[in-house]
Amino acid sequence: MPDIPPLAPQPQVLEFLKTRRSRPAKTLRAPYPDRAALEPLLELAARTPDHGKLEPWRFIVLTGTALSRLAIMTQTRGVALGISPEKIEKARASFEQAGCVVAVIASPKPSEKIPKIEQQHSAGAVCLALVNAALAAGWGANWLTGYTAHDADFGAEGLGLSNSETVAGFIHIGTEGAVPPERPRPDLSAITQWVSE
Repeated sequence: MPDIPPLAPQPQVLEFLKTRRSRPAKTLRAPYPDRAALEPLLELAARTPDHGKLEPWRFIVLTGTALSRLAIMTQTRGVALGISPEKIEKARASFEQAGCVVAVIASPKPSEKIPKIEQQHSAGAVCLALVNAALAAGWGANWLTGYTAHDADFGAEGLGLSNSETVAGFIHIGTEGAVPPERPRPDLSAITQWVSE
């Protein structure tokens, strides 16, 4: 076999990862990415590790009146679920004030080799990949969940999900309206175990 040269270091990518910071969804403003700007980001997100090449996820791009419709649904479903008024209002505003939201749908496929949990992990990885792609492209982005992501009726009625599908995340993308302060980061020594034998 021919010698394979080592991968070249990419310090600019490492610096991006070192300094990346999600932008709060409530601070995102117009202009929002249109289809031409969003499709390359979706392609990058779809390069996520996927055991068995099952593609156990899909995208639903939400804009315009679809967001207004879902904002209304957060109210009715929130009341039905007994969610506090404060949480309902926060969920409603997250759709009402948005201009572009990509719902990343965990859509597990039947497989004897790849357990459902691994397929769900892959969908979660897609969410982070999409956030990072959007940030790297100069957009503000945030990954949100909440009761609207976990409520089966919201998913079925609002997004047309099947019984086996769930929302891995709502990825809000737009123009940064405010620079967020840096947040405390984990203490690496407290969360890392080194095992050599």
